[in-house]
Amino acid sequence: MKVALAQLNYIIGDFEGNRQKIIDSVKRAKSQHADLVVFAELAISGYPPRDFLEFDDFVQRCNDSIYDIATYTDGIGVIIGLPTFNPPGKGKKLRNSAAFLCNGEVESFFHKTLLPNYDVFDEYRYFEPNNNFEVLEYKGKKIAVTVCEDMWNVDEHYQYVITPLDEISKLHPDFIVNISASPFNYYQPVIRKKVLRANIQRYGLPMVYVNHVGAQTELLFDGNSQVMNSNGDSLLELKYFEEDFGVVDMDSAEPTKDHSLPGKIESIAKALEMGVQNYFSKLGFKKAIIGLSGGIDSAVTAVVAANALGKENVYVVLLPSQFSSNHSVSDAEKLAQNLGLTYDTIPIKDIYQSFEQTLKPFFQDLPFGLAEENIQARARGVVLMALSNKFGHVLLNTSNKSEAAVGYGTLYGDMNGGLSVLGDVYKSDVFAMAEYINQKEEIIPRNIISKPPSAELRPEQKDSDSLPDYEKLDAVLYQYIEEQQGPREIIQEGYEKDLVEKILRMVNVTEYKRHQTPPILRVSPKAFGMGRRMPIVAKYLA
Repeated sequence: MKVALAQLNYIIGDFEGNRQKIIDSVKRAKSQHADLVVFAELAISGYPPRDFLEFDDFVQRCNDSIYDIATYTDGIGVIIGLPTFNPPGKGKKLRNSAAFLCNGEVESFFHKTLLPNYDVFDEYRYFEPNNNFEVLEYKGKKIAVTVCEDMWNVDEHYQYVITPLDEISKLHPDFIVNISASPFNYYQPVIRKKVLRANIQRYGLPMVYVNHVGAQTELLFDGNSQVMNSNGDSLLELKYFEEDFGVVDMDSAEPTKDHSLPGKIESIAKALEMGVQNYFSKLGFKKAIIGLSGGIDSAVTAVVAANALGKENVYVVLLPSQFSSNHSVSDAEKLAQNLGLTYDTIPIKDIYQSFEQTLKPFFQDLPFGLAEENIQARARGVVLMALSNKFGHVLLNTSNKSEAAVGYGTLYGDMNGGLSVLGDVYKSDVFAMAEYINQKEEIIPRNIISKPPSAELRPEQKDSDSLPDYEKLDAVLYQYIEEQQGPREIIQEGYEKDLVEKILRMVNVTEYKRHQTPPILRVSPKAFGMGRRMPIVAKYLA
């Protein structure tokens, strides 16, 4: 049997656009004499549709779409994901389903059994789990049709009391199809292959796996759809971070080499570029504006934006204050020139002094402090947002994960933006990204990378005045955020007790700030935002 894999970038709720992409892929599969073409989980709606699923109209439009697509299936089978209505009185209103279309008809449905309800996933909020196991019989083959999480209850990933493929395997399928919506993080490509091979080893069956690609606000999908034989050898592997299409003969294909896995920093860079590009294109935006400080975060953000949108669509603004060093201005200018970006310089000293004079009668002659520092950051935010409003450019936020974690940023100032590019990238990895960007030629001036980080909101200020060394800070943050380790476990790893307690307190008492930040492109296993739900008012470690 010849099977086609269609790895597509969908837009949530774009029924006409998604439907046309799917139909085009069905036609392409037929032109290559495929017997079956497979699409991703919830392909019709896009993933994740979230509370759009609470609208019957939204779900009905999904169902209407597959009947239209079915008219193009003469001579070919189609497996495709969508939400479907569950009969009244049978649990939750919806099912997460895989439809099988063939010969102009919607012939059958297979429903998802395991509904993830952790990290970024919230599927049990909407869907009723499957409890009836069948195989798809098509052209003399028995196919085990599964949906994403249904293949993940293996090895150390056991989370459920039932394993769907244990049940389906009793029906003696010839191969497994898994339609998926597996979000990217920098560990996921390795974990995914391990899980695929664990299923193949357990059941002795070939596996066809089709994933989403593209960005849906903060969630990024890396694609890497693939086919493996019953020995776990790769027969076909589609690209990372791009739409792709491929056909494989399940009965005669020879093993090929696996794609080389991109390294952590390379994959983060590609994922962020895809995330920025998709955010703009799917929302109909064209140009970005960035406050370029001469620091490493805004420099890396500018490079990502230029690569994603084109240099002609990135406008950077230098906003020096009386505390800005000369080299920060010259470094920022050099970067803009290296990238070929349009830039302007708007000093904020007069704006700041105007605020200072206005507030002086009310500041009660208290000494210069955090309020005055934040006025500068907010003055920059006002200027950037004014330019954004005037010209319709989207402001990109440049804060990194280390800063976001400990609240080292100014609400309504440098935390402004329509999208946070580096909000899930620790400062240590931002430095590594800068080195990656410069591996062929110096794009980011060396001084930006080598100088001590500073907000430059007071004379001779350094980040190290307020924060631990970034190497130590990031290590502790990783243990707390990604690994969910408490203070005792982290201290047992060899970190100083006072340091650990200070960092964890900073994280917890600044939760209110993170609730007011722009969407953060997710590249780690645990990002701030939809995948990390913490109370604002709490006393734990505070």
